[in-house]
Amino acid sequence: MRLSYYFPVLFYFFISCGFLLLASVSSQGADSCNTNLTLNGLPFDSTSLQCASVWTPHNFILRYLETSTDVWSFVLSAPDNDSYIAMGFSPSGGMVGSSAVVGWVSADGTPTIRQYALRGQKPSQVVVNQGSLQITGNSSMILSQSSRLYLVFQLNTNQPLRRLIYSIGPVGVFPTGTDYELTRHRDQVTAELNYVTGQASSRTPYKKLRRSHGILNMLGWGILMIIGAILARYFKQWDPIWFYSHTLVQSLGFVLGVAGVISGLVLENKLGADVSTHKGLGIFILVLGCLQAMAFLARPNKESKVRKYWNWYHHNMGRILIIFAIANIFYGIHLGEKGKGWNAGYGISIAILFLIAFVLEIRMWMGK
Repeated sequence: MRLSYYFPVLFYFFISCGFLLLASVSSQGADSCNTNLTLNGLPFDSTSLQCASVWTPHNFILRYLETSTDVWSFVLSAPDNDSYIAMGFSPSGGMVGSSAVVGWVSADGTPTIRQYALRGQKPSQVVVNQGSLQITGNSSMILSQSSRLYLVFQLNTNQPLRRLIYSIGPVGVFPTGTDYELTRHRDQVTAELNYVTGQASSRTPYKKLRRSHGILNMLGWGILMIIGAILARYFKQWDPIWFYSHTLVQSLGFVLGVAGVISGLVLENKLGADVSTHKGLGIFILVLGCLQAMAFLARPNKESKVRKYWNWYHHNMGRILIIFAIANIFYGIHLGEKGKGWNAGYGISIAILFLIAFVLEIRMWMGK
């Protein structure tokens, strides 16, 4: 039996392993507005603080209250993921022009909390120990307890700004040196808080661009490429219809995929987020797609002696592309925090396609 017959089996094996990996989930410290806050050493009474879930995907819980005249107390709770957490107060809802309280506990256990003035999007324009927040002296602290971070501070103000920005830093990277330069956040969200009712509403920046990026890549690399591969492998008896169908579907998938990669690069530039692994995989997939397009243009005749080597290259490069595309799409859903809906929708689509491919593979082998 030729070696190429084993590649579909390996292909299905790797896909199955991918689904098993996706089934594993990580646990994180839990907190909610239904649990009592038990922290020692707070400079104010925490028993009557109002509570709001302000950033559900990252489990950010904010407790606050005007504990005395023109003194507002805040406790921001978030999972301790070996990164900094930040809470900014914005006059306009944008990052630039706002002031933020940032806290972290470094690898050696040293807690640090600083105020930053956000004067631009570059790290050099985020200035430490500057800002418009009037923080009460000796009221600020960052605590690590039960796998969560608690950012504690008090503001001297008649009424805090209602437009708030929450962010989380890259894993394992903390501000150092005398200037405490702040690295770009891993993720952020803008929200509004009604201090009277406790109602918090958040909005995801560039929501339409994020959705377009996901849908384009999902359809292009993650669905149409698989359909095109199925047409090429299992419907060759309908020649030349299978060839034109395969070419049309793969070309459409390539165009949508390229548009998805471009939208992703634009989105990364706008968000300033650290998505290097996702970006690297996306560029790798794009390169594989370009190589497939070039290979199609350089396709030798059926009678050529090198045709079998071209077939081996073209088929297996396509399988590698599909495997990495599926993995990166699920990873992108994780980064975008779209949750179970997107995972389930794409997972079901992939499962249906691979069930069809599996049945057709068995039928082809039985025919031989």
